[in-house]
Amino acid sequence: MPGRGMPMSRLKPRSEYEKTGSFRFWRWLAGSRDPYVGEVEMKAQIPKEPRELTIRERMQERQELLTRVYDIENNKKIAFFHRIYVLAAVVFCLCFAGILVAMVSMLPPTGEADRPVNNEVPARYIESGLQETGAVNIVTGMILDYRAFDTFGESNVLFAATTTVLILLHEKKKKREDGTFEEIPSDRLLEPKQDAILQASATVLVPVIILFGIYVILNGHLSPGGGFSGGAIIGAGLILYLSAFGFEKTEKLFTEKTYKYVSFGALTTYCLAKSYSFFTGANHLESHIPLGTPGAILSSGLILVLNICVGMVVACTMYTFYVMFRKGDF
Repeated sequence: MPGRGMPMSRLKPRSEYEKTGSFRFWRWLAGSRDPYVGEVEMKAQIPKEPRELTIRERMQERQELLTRVYDIENNKKIAFFHRIYVLAAVVFCLCFAGILVAMVSMLPPTGEADRPVNNEVPARYIESGLQETGAVNIVTGMILDYRAFDTFGESNVLFAATTTVLILLHEKKKKREDGTFEEIPSDRLLEPKQDAILQASATVLVPVIILFGIYVILNGHLSPGGGFSGGAIIGAGLILYLSAFGFEKTEKLFTEKTYKYVSFGALTTYCLAKSYSFFTGANHLESHIPLGTPGAILSSGLILVLNICVGMVVACTMYTFYVMFRKGDF
């Protein structure tokens, strides 16, 4: 028998026990509860039944396609074209392979003094790059000074690719009879409402990632890095923030207009800056842009500005690609 004055243990009701931390811990340890049940935004799909006329039209189009394009046995024109196509493909591949083999056979032997790699162009980059560009990083000086026109073309390719994706994947809103438009489904559909681990990690990592990307861009003329690598880092930080907090919060900082203004402004600044350099260089005029002290952050003339422009274009391109392929709209 228990001693006098000792309280006896009382069995808690089931409803009270389920509210305790002990119950939740053992339930988590046993894996008896699905953490996504009741915590995920779900939207029932509305079954769509195609109309009978639509089905007949599709069947007729498929039959015409099979008859006119893929009926090689009965259609003599298609069979003849197929033979010519195969023959032309074989001839083209053989000619292309022959040209490649001939070009390889004409390459200079390894170690020959007259090889293109040993000509005056790379020697000029190495010997005079620091004096002419002011950039300690020879690669950055070459890309954004000697070959700045090529880099401008690459940046425009990124802009054109993003614009094409915006056009192809743009989700058009359907207009109702009353003149309003249908709402686009939430981007958080079928995703956890609150991913505490991802959001806490993003809160800590995103500022560090973006600051590191800015550092890589600003030091591109002094150390390995530059606009392409720094812009990719910033784009990765924006993608991580979007994955953690969704479009509603991210679009307070970055929208379609932001992408347009930043990309257009960066490309325009790059074009104007290098147009001035090309004009003065082609006419043997003094550019009046100081190169600064090699090794200082404010040095290398326009290379620092061009690095910033390239970094903004790359960051916007990476983020926009991710948004379009995930959401189908911006």
